[in-house]
Amino acid sequence: MHDDLARFLRDELGHMPSGSAGPWPVRGPVWLWQGSAGAPAKGSWYFLTIDGATAQAIRAHATNAAAWGSVYVEATIGDTTWRTSLFPSKQAGGWLLPLKAAVRKAERIAEGSEVEVLLALAS
Repeated sequence: MHDDLARFLRDELGHMPSGSAGPWPVRGPVWLWQGSAGAPAKGSWYFLTIDGATAQAIRAHATNAAAWGSVYVEATIGDTTWRTSLFPSKQAGGWLLPLKAAVRKAERIAEGSEVEVLLALAS
């Protein structure tokens, strides 16, 4: 089903079409959030940006929005799977996936690492 139609059915009619969307494979570089001073602070977060068609599909099919418009997902990188939230980003035109320290350590991920993640909406 086209993402715009799925979004219309969900938002305007309160109906989610049958058939689940995802999981979605996403590939990109990991980046370190820079604080308001322009430099990373102790305990700064690392993210992967989710944009383009995948971001649109997630927006169209997400029914479990939480605080700040975040969406619950299950993410897998390598052998590590965890539940987390995607956060909307106007600047990125999509979503931000936070990569917690335990995941980065288990999968040997550093700033600038190119990673592939499999995302699925959490129920």
